[in-house]
Amino acid sequence: MKKEKDIVCDCEAIHADIVNEVKERMPLDEDIYDLSDFFKVLGDSTRMRIIWALDESEMCVCDIAVLLNMTKSAISHQLRALRNANLVKFRKEGKTVFYSLKDDHVRDIYEIGMEHIREKYLGGQNEKSI
Repeated sequence: MKKEKDIVCDCEAIHADIVNEVKERMPLDEDIYDLSDFFKVLGDSTRMRIIWALDESEMCVCDIAVLLNMTKSAISHQLRALRNANLVKFRKEGKTVFYSLKDDHVRDIYEIGMEHIREKYLGGQNEKSI
């Protein structure tokens, strides 16, 4: 199998108009850091499994623990991180606490990310075109 050569730009010219235009629209450093932290929260496979489950249905800690074969304590710890990142919300019904995704943005981020990952298995096609 051939290894792909590094792609290198050999030009010496700076495209100042493009650089200046992009620089004007560049987000604030603080926003970039916050976005990076947001994706770090999503960078944990257990949290992604919880998000998948909550994309399917609202669930309580006990149900998620059984589904993922983990302890309630471990699930609660991960849900706390997801709550702190504003990715999940909860509601109480008696002594039971039900969790769900915070909003459609979280659902969209998860579903678009999964669609992107699955592209490599589908030869660049999305599931709907098969």
